[in-house]
Formats: sequence, structure tokens, C-alpha cells
Amino acid sequence: MKTTVLIFRFLGLILFAVAGFYLGDLLVGIINIDLNSLPYAIGGSVILGLFGFWAMPFISLYPVNWLRTYLSKISGPTLVAALIGLVIGLILAALFSIPISFLPNPFKSILPIVAVGLFGYLGITIAVTRQTDLKDVFTLNRRGQRGSTSQGTPAKWQQEKSILIDTSVIIDGRIADIARTGFVPGNLIIPRFVLNELQYIADSAESLRRQRGRRGMEVLSELQKDRSINTTIADIDVEGVREVDEKLVMLARQMQAPILTNDYNLNRVAELQGVKVLNINELANAVKSILLPGEALLVKVIQEGKEQGQGVGYLDDGTMVVVEDGREFIGKDIEVAVTKVLQTAAGRMIFSKPDSSANNNKGK
Repeated sequence: MKTTVLIFRFLGLILFAVAGFYLGDLLVGIINIDLNSLPYAIGGSVILGLFGFWAMPFISLYPVNWLRTYLSKISGPTLVAALIGLVIGLILAALFSIPISFLPNPFKSILPIVAVGLFGYLGITIAVTRQTDLKDVFTLNRRGQRGSTSQGTPAKWQQEKSILIDTSVIIDGRIADIARTGFVPGNLIIPRFVLNELQYIADSAESLRRQRGRRGMEVLSELQKDRSINTTIADIDVEGVREVDEKLVMLARQMQAPILTNDYNLNRVAELQGVKVLNINELANAVKSILLPGEALLVKVIQEGKEQGQGVGYLDDGTMVVVEDGREFIGKDIEVAVTKVLQTAAGRMIFSKPDSSANNNKGK
């Protein structure tokens, strides 16, 4: 970067020195002073050359780098919408300039320039803020042209729908299996700042955090390799915000896209700000089998419970089963009868007691 700046400084030195030489000579000719113009030309060359050496990066390199950085943070659909709005605004400005050209000076010279700036700005602003509505209009028109057949509609919706992915979901790992089933349609977008947080966790000095981060990197690699899953790592960011969760919420509001997360706090904050949240833990609880009191289960008691005499086992989906008087059955598969099902924020718990008749028959 320093080398590039130095090159631009010397380029500015040369260009402005040449301009200063001719400007000094021209100035003597305009004033009509009967003097030798060479000293004035050299003086102008030195002054403007030094100014060019200092100012050239500020009028060329730095603005270009800023513009490139700013454009890299804007999503593709937003950039396309801005360009379309600019073109429409310029066309309207050109049409508006036709009647203005019949006005007297200075209006016919000044107002067309004002119209270009005004209509260009309005075109970009309206197109960017209403890009989702415009996209929906074009989508409905294309579907109407295809007729009333519904075969292409779900696939089209899947391609256009974007879902922002949180770090917690990548580390959790279940997203890969869920996405393969098709229950998460659309394009899974991993913003660059989420990937940076995942890399930071993978490089953590703490062993457990490092293992979770590396597992998340493996899951992300698995998502990218699977061609049936649309995964995009997007170079988009939110200026003026440092927290990853806050960036995700603001980005979701701008893109009008839901957030896929397991983070309870992010879930609450996003919902309070009107952002749709897809929570994998809620999905897992929703698809668990519904059990009623009195139903029989086969469960392996693997450890003691908190209360005296209790045993604890787990179903295949991870649901905890508390077995009253099940301590004596630790390490055995027994049939139990459900007595109560308790739904908590952490998940579902099943309370049961050994089915003495079934276990006696099995023992015989």
C-alpha cells in the first residue's frame, strides 16, 4: 500500500509540475508584463508540483479505495437495484430537460444539471428501498407468463429466498443434515464477519472452544461441497457496529431475510426488532414424538437421577427420560410407563416408572 501511495505521489508531482509550468507562463501572458516568463513558469511548476505530491493520493487513490470497500459491502441485489434506479432517474432527467431547454437563461443552463442530480438520487433511493417489492412484482409477472402450472414455483422460491446463518448454527452441525432434507429452502448466506468469528473460535487457546470452532469449519466445508445446498460466503458488513449479533440483525432488516440461529439471546433481540428467526432447537422440539401418560417406552437406564432412587435414560432424539425407582436398573434396557411429559426451555423431559408387568414377563 505504501509503495502504491508513493507511486501516485510522484505521478501527481509530475502532472502538477507540468501544469504549473504552463500555468506560470500563461499567467505572465495574461497580465501582459514585459518580463521573462521562465522564472514564473518554474515557480508555478515547483508550487503545483509540491501540491500534487501531497494531494494526488487524496484525489485519486484514497477515493477509489473507499469506493471499492463501500461497494464490496453492498449485496449484489442492492447494487443491481441501485444501478437500475440510476438509469431510470437519468432517463427521467433527460425527458424533463426537454421543456426546460425552452426557458430563458440562466434557467435552461442550470436546471438540467439540478434535474440530473435530483432524479438520479431519487431513482437510486426508491429502487434500493423498494427492491424487494420490485423483485416480487417481476417474479409474479414471470409466474403469470408461465401459466397456472405450479411445478416451477417452489424451485424458484428456493433460489430467491436468502437465509442468514449465525455462528451457533454452524458449530451445532445439524444444519447440514436439515439442509439436505430440503426443509431449509433457499440460499444459505454466511456473512464474512460470521466466518471471522468462527475462525477466531477455532484459533482459541481454550481447548473446548477450539474444538467447537474446528467442528464448525468442518460443517461449513461440508455445506460448500454439497451441490444440493446453495451456500454463499458474502463479503458484506454493517458499518459502525462491532457485535456480530447486532450486525446480523441489522443485515437481516436490510435484506429482509430471516436468521437461522440457536442463540436464545439473538432470537429474542431479533424478534423484538421484527426480524424473522428460524431456531433449530425449536424445530427439534417440534418434530419430537408426542407421548401421552400411560404409553410404554423401551429405554436404557444409564445413570442416577437427582432424586433418591431415580434413574435417567435418553431416547434416540436426545430426550431425557427420568425413571422413578430406576436406580436398580442402571445399565439395563427396561420398559417404562410414561407418567408426565414436561416441556422446558432446554427441551422436553419425560417422567416415567418401570412397567413391572412387562419387565417380569421379559425376565421369564
